[in-house]
Amino acid sequence: MKLIPKCLLPFTFLLLPLLSGAASILIPMDDTQKDHLKSYGIAFWVLKREQEVDWLLNYRGGSFMTKYAKQIEDECKLRGVSYEVLADAAVTQIVAQVSDPSVNMNLVKLEKAPKMAVYSPKVGIQPQDDAVILVLRYAEIPFDLIYDEEVMKGDLAKYDWLHLHHEDFTGQYSKNVRRNMGQLKTMEDRQIQEMTAHKYGFAKVSKLKLAVAQRIREYCAGGGFLFAMCSGADSFDIALAAGNTDIVDAIYDGDPPDPMAQSKLDFSQTLAFQNFTVDVSPYSHQFSDIDVGRSRRVTMPDDFFTLFDFSAKWDIIPAMLVQDHDRVIKGFRGLATAFNKDKLKPGVTILGELRTANEARYIHGEFGKGQWTFYGGHDPELYQPSPNGPPTDLSLHPNSPGYRLILNNVLFPAARKQKQKT
Repeated sequence: MKLIPKCLLPFTFLLLPLLSGAASILIPMDDTQKDHLKSYGIAFWVLKREQEVDWLLNYRGGSFMTKYAKQIEDECKLRGVSYEVLADAAVTQIVAQVSDPSVNMNLVKLEKAPKMAVYSPKVGIQPQDDAVILVLRYAEIPFDLIYDEEVMKGDLAKYDWLHLHHEDFTGQYSKNVRRNMGQLKTMEDRQIQEMTAHKYGFAKVSKLKLAVAQRIREYCAGGGFLFAMCSGADSFDIALAAGNTDIVDAIYDGDPPDPMAQSKLDFSQTLAFQNFTVDVSPYSHQFSDIDVGRSRRVTMPDDFFTLFDFSAKWDIIPAMLVQDHDRVIKGFRGLATAFNKDKLKPGVTILGELRTANEARYIHGEFGKGQWTFYGGHDPELYQPSPNGPPTDLSLHPNSPGYRLILNNVLFPAARKQKQKT
C-alpha cells in the first residue's frame, strides 16, 4: 500500500468530503439537534455569503440543507450546531421524499439574507426588555437598532424586515408613568420621546407615535416584513385606529381623552384587529379588549397553545412560520398575552391558539405587498416577565420551541419569491 506523504495529509483531508461523494450539509431540526436557535444563525450566515439554503418544510422538524463547504462545516462545529454530511444519493432521496405529492412536505429555497432592523429605544434598554433582541444576538444574526428619528427620516426603506419592540404606540408609555413615577428609566424614556416629538413638530408624544405607526404601515404595504410581540402588536393597531381622536389621559399628555373617542375609532386603518373597545383609564394596565391577558382564567400548568398544521405544498407561507420540533408550545405572559379571536379582521390567519379559550397567540396576515406577524406574550421562556429580573439565558434554552417561532419569521423574508397558492 502506497502511503500518503505527510506534507499532503492536510490537503487530502480537505478533499475527503468530495472524494466520498459528500454534496450537501443537512442541519436537522428535530430532537437530534443540539441547538435549534443557533441553527437559524448558521442558515443566515450561509445566506450572507450568497449561497442558497433549502428549507425542508416538515422534514425532520423543518431542517436546512445547503451545498457542502468546509467553512460551513467548521462554522457548525464552532457554534455547536448538529449537522450531517450527505452524499449526492442521500440528497436525491430527501428531495424526492419532500416532493412526493402524498406527503405534507416541501422544499423552499432561501435566496438572500434579509436586511434586519429592530425598532427599539437605544437608551435605557435592558437585555431582558425584548425577546427578539435576545434571540438575534444568541443566534448571531446581525441587525440594526432604529427608533423614531430613523423612521421619521425615511430609513425604513433600507430594510427588508422590521421587528417592533414591545412599544406603546398610543403614547401612554405602556401606562407605566403613574406606577413608576420617579424611576429614572421611565422618566428618561419619557423625556427622550417628548424631545423627539417636539423636534418633528408634534405637540404630543401620541401624535409622534401615530406618525411613526403610519410610516411603518406604509413600509409594510410597500413590501416590508413586519413582526411584533407583546404590546408592540396591539398598541400599533390601536394607535392607527385612534388617528382622528384622543384616547390618552391628562397624566400622559396634559389633557383628557375625547369622551367620544370610542365612536371615532377607524378600524379601516388597522392591520389585524377591529371592533375593539379602548381602555382610556390611566390606572388600567390594558390598552383595549384585544388582549385577554388580564381577564383569562388559564393557570400556568394549563397554559399551552397549539400550532396549526398547514399544507406545506399549498399554504407555504404559514407552513414556514409554524416550523417547529414541537406542535404544542408552553404559554407565557406579557402586556399583551393573547389576542381575542372575536377582534380579528377577516382574512387574518391564526397560526397558534389556545383551543380551550377564545384566544389566538400567533397570527399572520398580508397588507398591500407586505406581510405581518403578531406573537402574543413577552418572553417564550419566562412565564411572568419582571422588569427588574435577569435576562433569559438562551444557552440554557437552545431548543426552545417558543423562540423558534420568532426565528421562523427572521428567515421567512429570504424566501421572498414564494407565493401562497390559496
